[in-house]
Amino acid sequence: MRQELLSLPKGLAEEVSKNLVMVARLIDDEPEQAYAYSRIALRLASRVAAVREAAGFAAYATQKYSEALAEFRAAKRMTGSVELWPVMADCERGLGRPERALAMAGEPEVQKLDKAGQVEMRLVAAGARRDQGQLEAAIVTLQSPELASSSVQPWTARLRYAYADALLAAGREDEAREWFGKTLEADKDGATDASDRLAELDGVEFVDAAVDLSDIDVDEDEDDEEEGEDAAEIAAAERATDVAEYYDEDDEEYEPLEQSEADSEADSDADVEDDEPDTGRDKA
Repeated sequence: MRQELLSLPKGLAEEVSKNLVMVARLIDDEPEQAYAYSRIALRLASRVAAVREAAGFAAYATQKYSEALAEFRAAKRMTGSVELWPVMADCERGLGRPERALAMAGEPEVQKLDKAGQVEMRLVAAGARRDQGQLEAAIVTLQSPELASSSVQPWTARLRYAYADALLAAGREDEAREWFGKTLEADKDGATDASDRLAELDGVEFVDAAVDLSDIDVDEDEDDEEEGEDAAEIAAAERATDVAEYYDEDDEEYEPLEQSEADSEADSDADVEDDEPDTGRDKA
């Protein structure tokens, strides 16, 4: 990508790069915002393959499959690479054309994919079979050396999960439970909800332990009294803050705020206490 951006004027390259960085940051959690940034990059540099690819993934994340497919095709023409072939086939599924996705799974481009790309293509083809209601065919499609392997690769958890889900859809519950368990073993990052699916199969129910406030009796009179005391304290604090914050006694125009009746009574009580004779109780 960096090499492609070097073909642009420096200032333009920096602006495009900033937008592509935002696409990458937001695409998982805020895809709509990522899509907006991708459109800006696309307006600035539509002849850069990396920009077309980023725009394609942003559109794909927001389920704009027709637009995504167009961008992926453009990127493929520019680079000659087939690495986008599986996601292009999945766009066909998103557009309601599973038969086209299956046709793409049989094209020579698939043989040019790396191992990860071939597994991804197998997942898309199995999904297309399920779209057509061919559950057993989907299960057979997923059966592969990669599925049978005990080694854990980046695609292992997703492949096992798809297989378990297809088994469950076909009513093969015991096998599905086994493969959800195998998925959990490979899913160290929690990318799937295999643990929840296993719990569901085992009849485990999760109960919300949050306290229901409606079950707690509240003494309304006591509550109102406390609120009244709090309000009086807040009002007194606000008056004190007003005097300290907005008036300066050294200012010639300083005029202290008028005391409330309650404050005046409090000051009078304090003066009376000060005038009482010292009885010497503190000198015992």
